[in-house]
Amino acid sequence: MSPAPTALDFSEVNSADIFAQRLASNRQKPLPQILTAAVQHLHELIREFRPTPEEWRDVIAFLTEVGHACDERRQEWVLLSDLLGASALVEEINSRRPKGATPNTVRGPFYRADAPHLPLGASISLDGVGEPLTVSARVQDLDGQPVTNATIETWQANAHGFYENQQPDRQPEFNLRGIFRSDKNGRIHYRTIKPAGYSVPDDGPVGMLMKQAGYPLRRPAHLHFMIKAPGFETITTHIFDRKDTHLNEDAIFGVKQELVLDFQAVEIGEWQADFTFTMARSKAGARA
Repeated sequence: MSPAPTALDFSEVNSADIFAQRLASNRQKPLPQILTAAVQHLHELIREFRPTPEEWRDVIAFLTEVGHACDERRQEWVLLSDLLGASALVEEINSRRPKGATPNTVRGPFYRADAPHLPLGASISLDGVGEPLTVSARVQDLDGQPVTNATIETWQANAHGFYENQQPDRQPEFNLRGIFRSDKNGRIHYRTIKPAGYSVPDDGPVGMLMKQAGYPLRRPAHLHFMIKAPGFETITTHIFDRKDTHLNEDAIFGVKQELVLDFQAVEIGEWQADFTFTMARSKAGARA
Protein backbone atom coordinates (compact mmCIF):
# COMPACT_ATOMS: atom_id res chain seq x y z
CA MET A 1 0.00 0.00 0.00
CA SER A 2 1.33 3.44 -0.95
CA PRO A 3 1.80 5.88 1.92
CA ALA A 4 -0.80 8.59 2.23
CA PRO A 5 0.37 11.92 0.76
CA THR A 6 1.71 14.35 3.29
CA ALA A 7 -0.34 17.51 3.65
CA LEU A 8 1.56 20.73 3.03
CA ASP A 9 0.88 23.38 5.64
CA PHE A 10 0.37 26.64 3.77
CA SER A 11 1.88 29.54 5.72
CA GLU A 12 3.09 33.09 5.26
CA VAL A 13 6.66 31.81 5.06
CA ASN A 14 6.22 29.06 2.44
CA SER A 15 3.18 30.20 0.41
CA ALA A 16 5.02 30.82 -2.87
CA ASP A 17 7.12 27.67 -2.46
CA ILE A 18 4.03 25.50 -2.11
CA PHE A 19 2.61 27.01 -5.28
CA ALA A 20 5.90 26.35 -7.10
CA GLN A 21 5.96 22.71 -5.97
CA ARG A 22 2.68 22.09 -7.76
CA LEU A 23 4.34 23.08 -11.05
CA ALA A 24 7.64 21.31 -10.38
CA SER A 25 7.07 18.59 -13.00
CA ASN A 26 6.70 21.24 -15.73
CA ARG A 27 9.42 23.59 -14.44
CA GLN A 28 11.39 23.54 -17.72
CA LYS A 29 8.52 25.00 -19.75
CA PRO A 30 8.28 28.81 -20.12
CA LEU A 31 4.75 29.30 -18.78
CA PRO A 32 5.30 27.52 -15.43
CA GLN A 33 8.57 29.44 -14.98
CA ILE A 34 6.89 32.80 -15.59
CA LEU A 35 3.89 31.92 -13.43
CA THR A 36 6.10 30.77 -10.57
CA ALA A 37 8.15 33.98 -10.67
CA ALA A 38 5.01 36.13 -10.87
CA VAL A 39 3.50 34.41 -7.83
CA GLN A 40 6.74 34.82 -5.85
CA HIS A 41 6.75 38.57 -6.51
CA LEU A 42 3.03 38.84 -5.76
CA HIS A 43 3.36 37.04 -2.45
CA GLU A 44 6.36 39.20 -1.51
CA LEU A 45 4.28 42.29 -2.20
CA ILE A 46 1.43 41.00 -0.06
CA ARG A 47 3.79 40.17 2.79
CA GLU A 48 5.36 43.62 2.56
CA PHE A 49 2.14 45.65 2.60
CA ARG A 50 -0.06 43.18 4.51
CA PRO A 51 -3.46 44.17 3.06
CA THR A 52 -6.63 43.30 4.94
CA PRO A 53 -9.16 41.00 3.22
CA GLU A 54 -11.28 44.08 2.48
CA GLU A 55 -8.32 45.89 0.90
CA TRP A 56 -7.50 42.85 -1.24
CA ARG A 57 -11.11 42.68 -2.39
CA ASP A 58 -10.69 46.30 -3.48
CA VAL A 59 -7.75 45.21 -5.64
CA ILE A 60 -9.87 42.48 -7.22
CA ALA A 61 -12.70 44.96 -7.76
CA PHE A 62 -10.29 47.33 -9.55
CA LEU A 63 -9.10 44.57 -11.89
CA THR A 64 -12.71 43.62 -12.56
CA GLU A 65 -13.53 47.23 -13.46
CA VAL A 66 -10.57 47.34 -15.85
CA GLY A 67 -11.98 44.32 -17.68
CA HIS A 68 -15.46 45.81 -17.81
CA ALA A 69 -14.06 49.05 -19.30
CA CYS A 70 -12.62 47.23 -22.34
CA ASP A 71 -14.49 47.03 -25.63
CA GLU A 72 -13.75 47.20 -29.37
CA ARG A 73 -12.96 50.93 -29.11
CA ARG A 74 -11.23 51.08 -25.73
CA GLN A 75 -8.48 48.88 -24.28
CA GLU A 76 -8.10 49.66 -20.59
CA TRP A 77 -5.66 46.77 -20.03
CA VAL A 78 -3.30 48.25 -22.65
CA LEU A 79 -3.60 51.62 -20.91
CA LEU A 80 -2.69 50.01 -17.57
CA SER A 81 0.33 48.29 -19.11
CA ASP A 82 1.42 51.55 -20.76
CA LEU A 83 1.09 53.71 -17.63
CA LEU A 84 2.96 51.20 -15.48
CA GLY A 85 5.88 51.29 -17.93
CA ALA A 86 5.46 47.60 -18.69
CA SER A 87 4.78 48.14 -22.40
CA ALA A 88 7.82 50.41 -22.76
CA LEU A 89 10.05 47.90 -20.96
CA VAL A 90 8.91 45.04 -23.20
CA GLU A 91 9.73 47.20 -26.25
CA GLU A 92 13.16 48.05 -24.86
CA ILE A 93 13.98 44.40 -24.26
CA ASN A 94 12.74 43.17 -27.63
CA SER A 95 13.75 45.93 -30.06
CA ARG A 96 17.42 46.59 -29.49
CA ARG A 97 18.78 47.91 -32.74
CA PRO A 98 22.10 49.04 -34.21
CA LYS A 99 23.17 52.63 -33.65
CA GLY A 100 21.42 54.92 -36.08
CA ALA A 101 18.26 52.83 -36.45
CA THR A 102 14.96 54.45 -35.47
CA PRO A 103 13.94 53.18 -32.01
CA ASN A 104 10.63 51.57 -31.18
CA THR A 105 8.09 53.02 -28.79
CA VAL A 106 4.82 51.61 -27.49
CA ARG A 107 1.92 51.38 -29.93
CA GLY A 108 -0.61 52.73 -27.45
CA PRO A 109 -4.26 51.87 -26.95
CA PHE A 110 -5.73 53.84 -29.90
CA TYR A 111 -4.19 51.96 -32.85
CA ARG A 112 -6.55 50.47 -35.43
CA ALA A 113 -5.42 47.83 -37.92
CA ASP A 114 -8.14 48.70 -40.47
CA ALA A 115 -7.07 52.20 -41.52
CA PRO A 116 -7.54 53.03 -45.22
CA HIS A 117 -4.77 52.88 -47.84
CA LEU A 118 -4.26 56.32 -49.38
CA PRO A 119 -2.25 57.79 -52.28
CA LEU A 120 0.75 59.98 -51.58
CA GLY A 121 -0.29 63.58 -51.03
CA ALA A 122 -3.71 62.71 -49.65
CA SER A 123 -5.11 64.31 -46.51
CA ILE A 124 -5.91 62.15 -43.49
CA SER A 125 -7.83 65.03 -41.90
CA LEU A 126 -11.40 64.21 -42.89
CA ASP A 127 -13.03 67.08 -41.02
CA GLY A 128 -10.38 69.74 -41.67
CA VAL A 129 -10.44 70.90 -38.05
CA GLY A 130 -7.06 72.24 -36.91
CA GLU A 131 -3.97 74.00 -38.22
CA PRO A 132 -2.73 72.37 -41.46
CA LEU A 133 0.42 70.26 -41.24
CA THR A 134 2.29 68.82 -44.23
CA VAL A 135 4.26 65.69 -43.35
CA SER A 136 7.19 64.48 -45.45
CA ALA A 137 9.24 61.45 -44.49
CA ARG A 138 11.96 59.25 -45.95
CA VAL A 139 12.45 55.58 -45.21
CA GLN A 140 16.03 54.36 -45.51
CA ASP A 141 18.30 51.53 -44.41
CA LEU A 142 21.37 51.86 -42.20
CA ASP A 143 23.50 52.56 -45.29
CA GLY A 144 21.30 55.51 -46.21
CA GLN A 145 19.75 53.72 -49.17
CA PRO A 146 16.01 54.26 -49.76
CA VAL A 147 13.57 51.55 -48.76
CA THR A 148 11.02 51.50 -51.57
CA ASN A 149 7.44 50.27 -51.29
CA ALA A 150 7.55 50.27 -47.50
CA THR A 151 4.17 50.39 -45.78
CA ILE A 152 3.78 53.37 -43.45
CA GLU A 153 0.76 53.50 -41.15
CA THR A 154 0.06 56.72 -39.30
CA TRP A 155 -2.48 57.80 -36.69
CA GLN A 156 -2.77 60.77 -34.35
CA ALA A 157 -4.95 62.80 -32.02
CA ASN A 158 -6.83 65.81 -33.32
CA ALA A 159 -6.31 69.49 -32.46
CA HIS A 160 -8.14 68.95 -29.17
CA GLY A 161 -6.14 65.86 -28.15
CA PHE A 162 -8.69 63.15 -29.02
CA TYR A 163 -8.40 60.15 -31.31
CA GLU A 164 -11.21 59.30 -33.68
CA ASN A 165 -12.07 56.08 -31.84
CA GLN A 166 -12.47 58.08 -28.63
CA GLN A 167 -15.12 60.25 -30.28
CA PRO A 168 -17.04 58.05 -32.71
CA ASP A 169 -19.99 60.47 -32.67
CA ARG A 170 -17.90 63.64 -33.12
CA GLN A 171 -15.18 62.66 -35.61
CA PRO A 172 -15.52 60.95 -39.01
CA GLU A 173 -14.62 57.26 -39.20
CA PHE A 174 -10.85 56.87 -39.77
CA ASN A 175 -10.20 60.57 -39.17
CA LEU A 176 -6.45 61.23 -38.89
CA ARG A 177 -5.49 57.70 -39.92
CA GLY A 178 -3.99 56.39 -43.11
CA ILE A 179 -1.62 53.90 -44.73
CA PHE A 180 0.89 54.99 -47.39
CA ARG A 181 3.63 53.32 -49.45
CA SER A 182 7.05 54.83 -50.01
CA ASP A 183 8.05 55.75 -53.56
CA LYS A 184 11.24 54.84 -55.46
CA ASN A 185 13.16 57.34 -53.31
CA GLY A 186 11.78 55.89 -50.09
CA ARG A 187 9.65 58.99 -49.51
CA ILE A 188 6.07 59.67 -48.51
CA HIS A 189 4.14 62.89 -48.04
CA TYR A 190 0.64 63.62 -46.88
CA ARG A 191 -1.47 66.35 -45.34
CA THR A 192 -2.95 66.40 -41.87
CA ILE A 193 -3.39 68.83 -38.96
CA LYS A 194 -1.05 69.71 -36.13
CA PRO A 195 -1.83 67.33 -33.23
CA ALA A 196 -2.36 68.47 -29.67
CA GLY A 197 -0.94 66.91 -26.54
CA TYR A 198 -3.47 65.44 -24.18
CA SER A 199 -4.17 63.74 -20.90
CA VAL A 200 -4.59 59.99 -21.15
CA PRO A 201 -8.15 58.87 -20.34
CA ASP A 202 -8.86 59.43 -16.66
CA ASP A 203 -12.54 58.55 -16.70
CA GLY A 204 -11.87 54.82 -16.39
CA PRO A 205 -10.54 52.74 -13.49
CA VAL A 206 -6.89 52.96 -14.61
CA GLY A 207 -6.85 56.73 -15.07
CA MET A 208 -8.73 57.34 -11.84
CA LEU A 209 -6.31 55.15 -9.89
CA MET A 210 -3.21 56.81 -11.32
CA LYS A 211 -4.65 60.30 -10.84
CA GLN A 212 -5.43 59.47 -7.23
CA ALA A 213 -1.82 58.34 -6.80
CA GLY A 214 -0.58 61.68 -8.18
CA TYR A 215 0.88 60.22 -11.38
CA PRO A 216 1.26 62.69 -14.32
CA LEU A 217 -1.14 61.68 -17.08
CA ARG A 218 -0.05 64.06 -19.86
CA ARG A 219 1.24 63.02 -23.26
CA PRO A 220 3.17 65.53 -25.37
CA ALA A 221 1.95 66.21 -28.92
CA HIS A 222 3.02 63.49 -31.35
CA LEU A 223 2.38 61.49 -34.50
CA HIS A 224 2.27 57.68 -34.47
CA PHE A 225 3.89 55.54 -37.16
CA MET A 226 4.29 51.87 -37.99
CA ILE A 227 6.71 51.09 -40.84
CA LYS A 228 6.98 47.66 -42.45
CA ALA A 229 9.14 46.40 -45.33
CA PRO A 230 10.24 42.88 -46.35
CA GLY A 231 13.62 41.98 -44.90
CA PHE A 232 13.52 44.69 -42.24
CA GLU A 233 12.46 44.90 -38.61
CA THR A 234 9.11 46.62 -38.21
CA ILE A 235 9.32 50.07 -36.64
CA THR A 236 6.55 51.21 -34.30
CA THR A 237 7.33 54.69 -33.11
CA HIS A 238 6.34 58.32 -32.42
CA ILE A 239 7.49 61.70 -33.68
CA PHE A 240 7.22 64.37 -30.95
CA ASP A 241 6.82 68.14 -31.16
CA ARG A 242 9.90 69.74 -29.57
CA LYS A 243 7.90 72.74 -28.37
CA ASP A 244 5.59 70.68 -26.15
CA THR A 245 6.24 71.45 -22.49
CA HIS A 246 5.40 67.92 -21.31
CA LEU A 247 8.22 66.06 -23.11
CA ASN A 248 9.92 65.19 -19.81
CA GLU A 249 6.85 63.57 -18.24
CA ASP A 250 5.30 61.51 -21.03
CA ALA A 251 2.80 59.25 -19.27
CA ILE A 252 3.78 56.13 -21.25
CA PHE A 253 7.57 56.69 -21.50
CA GLY A 254 7.70 57.08 -25.29
CA VAL A 255 9.92 60.16 -25.66
CA LYS A 256 13.46 59.56 -26.96
CA GLN A 257 15.72 62.40 -28.08
CA GLU A 258 16.07 61.09 -31.63
CA LEU A 259 12.26 61.16 -31.99
CA VAL A 260 11.89 64.83 -31.03
CA LEU A 261 11.84 67.40 -33.84
CA ASP A 262 10.65 70.87 -34.73
CA PHE A 263 7.36 71.34 -36.51
CA GLN A 264 8.31 74.27 -38.76
CA ALA A 265 5.93 77.17 -39.27
CA VAL A 266 5.36 77.79 -42.99
CA GLU A 267 3.12 80.77 -42.32
CA ILE A 268 0.76 81.76 -39.54
CA GLY A 269 -1.35 78.72 -38.66
CA GLU A 270 0.34 76.35 -41.12
CA TRP A 271 3.13 73.86 -40.41
CA GLN A 272 5.42 71.31 -41.98
CA ALA A 273 7.48 68.39 -40.64
CA ASP A 274 10.20 66.42 -42.44
CA PHE A 275 12.01 63.46 -40.92
CA THR A 276 13.70 60.16 -41.70
CA PHE A 277 12.99 56.63 -40.53
CA THR A 278 16.02 54.32 -40.57
CA MET A 279 15.24 50.61 -40.71
CA ALA A 280 17.48 47.79 -39.49
CA ARG A 281 17.52 44.58 -41.47
CA SER A 282 15.93 41.58 -39.80
CA LYS A 283 18.22 38.61 -39.17
CA ALA A 284 16.57 36.71 -41.99
CA GLY A 285 17.01 39.74 -44.28
CA ALA A 286 20.56 40.62 -43.28
CA ARG A 287 23.22 40.74 -46.00
CA ALA A 288 25.62 37.80 -46.04
